[in-house]
Amino acid sequence: MAHSEHASHGLGQILAAIGGIVDGMADTTGRVLKLLSLLQAHREWPGPELAERLEVSPRTLRRDIDRLRELGYPVHATTGPAGGYRLEAGTAMPPLLLDDEEAVAIAVGLRTAASGTVAGIGETSARALAKLEQVLPSRLRLRVHTLQTQTQPVAPIGAAPTVEAATLALLAQTCRDRERIRFGYRRRDGRESGRVADPYRLASTGRRWYLVAWDTGRQDWRTYRVDRLTSPLGTGVRFPPREPPPGYVEESIVAPISRHRAVVVVYAPLAVVAERFSGPGWVLEELDGRSCLLRTGGDSLEWLALTIGQLGLDFTVREPPELIDHLRTLAARLQASTEPPLRQ
Repeated sequence: MAHSEHASHGLGQILAAIGGIVDGMADTTGRVLKLLSLLQAHREWPGPELAERLEVSPRTLRRDIDRLRELGYPVHATTGPAGGYRLEAGTAMPPLLLDDEEAVAIAVGLRTAASGTVAGIGETSARALAKLEQVLPSRLRLRVHTLQTQTQPVAPIGAAPTVEAATLALLAQTCRDRERIRFGYRRRDGRESGRVADPYRLASTGRRWYLVAWDTGRQDWRTYRVDRLTSPLGTGVRFPPREPPPGYVEESIVAPISRHRAVVVVYAPLAVVAERFSGPGWVLEELDGRSCLLRTGGDSLEWLALTIGQLGLDFTVREPPELIDHLRTLAARLQASTEPPLRQ
């Protein structure tokens, strides 16, 4: 009996030890996954801060970093008082750790890109989306599917021009590197010319892509539609940083497609106006703490008058004269509508 109790006690110790090892492995795996998630979400972590977030010692953190490296994640370490860790780009793309909201956001973005205006990206987006949906948990797959089935796509008015993904990538790179480029450009009237420009930014309205750049030949800022741009080529020439005038990007894109341009002084702080109206086509400039300048455009005076009138704030229209005349006529009509008709 004593021997049996001793054996039972020994077996219990072994099982407890095995359980402790399994629990320890689970804790380690979970901790390493959390470490990977932190590294993927942050440019660089100081070592002490990362260890504190994981609630481990610096020695344990180093071991976990080594485990990630063994799995193919290129974690770079810097030494010294300001030392830390960051995840670098490797030769292959390792698996990503995404939380629920990130996974749904990527799925929605891929679905939108599949029907976008970048040539050739639709099929690639569809393949990536299929791979993502295959590994999504059922609860997230249901959310993405519900969003898809309960969204009614509306066909845009007129065909949106497409641009090549490679062209966008090249232009983005020259903007980043401040590298002068050469390209051919077709104007709205069909005339073509060669341009040399210092690229500043790419801009997108959802239907069209634009390149904002300093035209070296015309010595002025220009905004080019990317679908009219041909054979872009980097020249290898670097240029100093240059900023366009405030509001130039928005105005240069909206102005060509608007018949009427309005300049309005709004008697309210800029933050108040920005809360009510913002987005493409609305350019705000602070005049003082109590007023701001609003620039916008539209294809009809009626639409401009209605939109500006809905501000619910005091304003003065500076231009165009046609809008001022239209507002006067509208004001008289509205005033007359509140007065009783004259008896005959």
